[in-house]
Amino acid sequence: MAGARAAIRYAKAVLSLASDRNTADAVNTDMKLIANTIAESKDLNDALQSPVVNASVKKAVLLEVFKNADKTTLSLIDTLVTNNRIAILCDVASKYTQLFDESKGIQVATVITAIPLTDALKQKVLAKAKELTGNDIEVQSIVDESILGGFILRVGDIQYNASISNQLSKLKREFTLN
Repeated sequence: MAGARAAIRYAKAVLSLASDRNTADAVNTDMKLIANTIAESKDLNDALQSPVVNASVKKAVLLEVFKNADKTTLSLIDTLVTNNRIAILCDVASKYTQLFDESKGIQVATVITAIPLTDALKQKVLAKAKELTGNDIEVQSIVDESILGGFILRVGDIQYNASISNQLSKLKREFTLN
């Protein structure tokens, strides 16, 4: 919990600094890369979380992996190492992208489907979500075969469930009540 609050504070500070330097877009790209890289690499995540690995080693690894990052991003890594908070780097990166999107008026729509979305279908979802919210939308696609077919659309706190599994559940409830 304390780590989540700290991550938000660091993310807000980095966004403010990047905005002042007119590098918020570049830092956002870096933060997406950092969040994805740490999430996809168990070894990197384990090394960052490990109390056994020396902070200087963590810093050296991160600076090598993200050597093409903006200087504001590199400064964040340095600050997190200095403050002994490098373990929350992934959380800071995620919160930064969330805050960045909010500042630009962009909402993230999550679409859960049984099969990967085609580009044409993704554009239709994008248009429908934009029509519903009135905001710019970024679509995040998740594949979950357990929904059998259809889709589940989440935008903010709104959810529209048009999945086959949901319809089957409704039918089951209807038959058991009668």
